Amino acid sequence: MQSQDVAPRPAPASGSASGPVVDVEQAEAALVEHYPRLVRLAYLVLPPGLGRNRRVLTAHALTQRALPRGRTATPVIPAQSDGREGDPGYAFVRLQVVRTALEAGLPLRRKAWPKRSQLPPLLPQVWGLRLFPRSGGADELALDQRLSALTGPARAAYVLRGLEKLPDSDVRGLLTAAGVADVDAALDEADSAQAQYALLDSPEFDPCSLQARPTDLMRRRQHMKAALAAAAAVAVCGALLGMPGDGWGPDGAAAPPYAQNPAAKAALDPALLLKVPAAAWESSARTDFSVWPARGDLTGDSALLRRALAVWARPGETVQVSATPGTPSGGPSGPPQLLYAGTVDNARVVILYDGLRIVRYAEPRDGTKGAALDFARVDGADRAEASAVVLGRADGNVRYLTAPWVTRAADRDLLKPGSDATDLALTGGTTAPMSGPAQSGPCTSWNVLQLTDASGTRLLTDLGELVPARLTTGRPGSVKDASGAGALHAWAPYACSLGAMRSAGVRSVNAWAYAAQPLPDASGTASWVCTRAETWQGGGERVLSQFHTPGGPYGAVAAKAENVPACGAKDPQVLAGVLWKSAAGTWYLLAAGSRGTSSITASGGVRATANGNLLAAKAKQGAQAELKGTLEDGRAVSGLR
Repeated sequence: MQSQDVAPRPAPASGSASGPVVDVEQAEAALVEHYPRLVRLAYLVLPPGLGRNRRVLTAHALTQRALPRGRTATPVIPAQSDGREGDPGYAFVRLQVVRTALEAGLPLRRKAWPKRSQLPPLLPQVWGLRLFPRSGGADELALDQRLSALTGPARAAYVLRGLEKLPDSDVRGLLTAAGVADVDAALDEADSAQAQYALLDSPEFDPCSLQARPTDLMRRRQHMKAALAAAAAVAVCGALLGMPGDGWGPDGAAAPPYAQNPAAKAALDPALLLKVPAAAWESSARTDFSVWPARGDLTGDSALLRRALAVWARPGETVQVSATPGTPSGGPSGPPQLLYAGTVDNARVVILYDGLRIVRYAEPRDGTKGAALDFARVDGADRAEASAVVLGRADGNVRYLTAPWVTRAADRDLLKPGSDATDLALTGGTTAPMSGPAQSGPCTSWNVLQLTDASGTRLLTDLGELVPARLTTGRPGSVKDASGAGALHAWAPYACSLGAMRSAGVRSVNAWAYAAQPLPDASGTASWVCTRAETWQGGGERVLSQFHTPGGPYGAVAAKAENVPACGAKDPQVLAGVLWKSAAGTWYLLAAGSRGTSSITASGGVRATANGNLLAAKAKQGAQAELKGTLEDGRAVSGLR
């Protein structure tokens, strides 16, 4: 794509007949009234290559310098809304903003002095902070990328159409007045970008609503010392040159350091990383992440390890950071333990452990742009819960790093309990890729990781986080790993309900068949199962009561709750109900409580009472009832909702 030259034209002299005469006061009133719109206009027209911080400051500088020095004339190019219709003051200031923003995108020429708009702004200036607009969504990011591919005049044409809502005739006149040599080419090029004009009002492009981050504090202190002996102009240039954002330094995607002390330095020194011997777990009394050895083909890559530690301590604004609920995302307090450093598919991955958290750093193999940092809380993990960590996900597949005591890994479809598991190759503790659980669409399979060691076999499921969740069965307080044929058949109808527990910091999920109820039409016996997800943070537990009829492929969620003790070790009691339609078309309210329930009462849309832990009463379609239960010890329980 060929760039288009912009030849700015001087404003007409006082008394020119080219348009209405504008004085300084009129232009200032228009600028103050419409300042946010004008700054947004400048920000969108400026070349994205300036960087977000420089672009914000330049947009404000160009807008503030748009006032005329005296009375002047302006072309009549009206605004379309917001009280700007026919305001010559606004038309003049807008023209000046567009003209100087286009000039700022011109390349510097050796034999010509640079224009003021091509230089870093002297004012406004914010010392010690980098400023940038708030992030928008994927649509805004895609639009910003499309605009960055346009030439300056084409970008200006697109913005004037969308933000100012000017017709092409007015856009043509304004660009001509701003000095664009080939306006037709600019308009044609603007047509090539999808017209998503509403996105131009997004916070992504609002340089008046900003986020702030610190600059490099240590470097700034050094510059301040040097500035005491230098001229003011040299100090300004030094500060601008010292600003971050010019590329990836030795710390990769890390933001500037904000503190320097012995403990912080030790935590960021790759030479001080703790590396546990390969056989330490065999003699240790502990069986958790603290006895995992360091594995992977890049454990000796000091540059990679340094970047991982630096990004952990101070992730830059471009780093994608995620953390399970309740997990602190601050830097390490001392040298952490290295669990893995190696190449996984198309990424370099480092996994670290600090006694509280597992931290995964990943960067592309061909650079550091697009680095990601994931945190997962794992304090108190036992042998079963410290069995595996997600190394990476790609194309719907998951690859795991397993504990050193794991002797066999396999892939099992939880919806097919009668099928055999498929063995996964284990290379240096790393599994071959396996299909992950379905993320969207119909749930036709739910693949889980089956691991075997000297203590037995267990199932782990990927719920979109760094550490897979352990699957168990049994009455709360005496659960066991879901490994045998009975446990597999117990989980099969409820596997798809695990999707409701994604991204909640889940530590384990237990399935407990707390009641069996003969159906009132004598068509068989239905099962009542309670699935409870425990979290690493100790709060946010999710409880589902599910109802499964004979021959049905899936269980139906009858009730759910969060942050309740029901169906847990502290209170292994649960009561829930569901409206069920028989084959003959009759509707019933079916309810069941756990063992120890002496009676159940329904009120509201259905009124009925039953002794014991089961209730069945005829009902109408859509009826709503409130359930109350009484335990054998006299305590009352309420139905889950």
